[in-house]
Amino acid sequence: MKVVIDTSSLLSLVRYYLPFDKQNILFEIVKARIANGEILVIDKIIDECEYTSKGIVLDALSFLTDKEFNKAHKLPLNTEFILPPAPAKFYRMVDNNFVVAVQRKRLNEIQYDSQKNDFMNSADMKMILTSLKQKSENPIEEIYLVTEETEASNDNKLFKKIPAICSQLDIQTINIQQLIDKLDGIKIEIK
Repeated sequence: MKVVIDTSSLLSLVRYYLPFDKQNILFEIVKARIANGEILVIDKIIDECEYTSKGIVLDALSFLTDKEFNKAHKLPLNTEFILPPAPAKFYRMVDNNFVVAVQRKRLNEIQYDSQKNDFMNSADMKMILTSLKQKSENPIEEIYLVTEETEASNDNKLFKKIPAICSQLDIQTINIQQLIDKLDGIKIEIK
């Protein structure tokens, strides 16, 4: 199993699970899975974590900013030059399948191209591209993108949310609770 995780999921982990992890079992399992490459944290997510909720994720998961830990485990995953498989087909999907048509009609070509470029360089798209790359490199391995987003509301954004895009690309999405359920060695009980 390989997992690409987003900022909101790391934030949920830090806020809602780790405070109850008195023996650091969950913390150590997450750290080990990040170290061995089972949980992938991309560079754009680290950047987002720096300014999300006053850096609480990087404070709680301090190993993510530890230079020696990062060097030893080649972290964070660099996505600067990641490309989609079949780029021409993928870019057509961006223009036709991932865009919200109503929002697209409100923009002229220059505005659309600018927002599309921003979207293609966003953490969301880099996670999707990383998931696609993992799927192509490991076709029999289970690949998940962990996000707290749902397909429901789009908040008047130009592009669809992560789960909607992933469903079109055959990438499985799960939330942090489902990820914790999938991690071996963790049993959560509330007394």
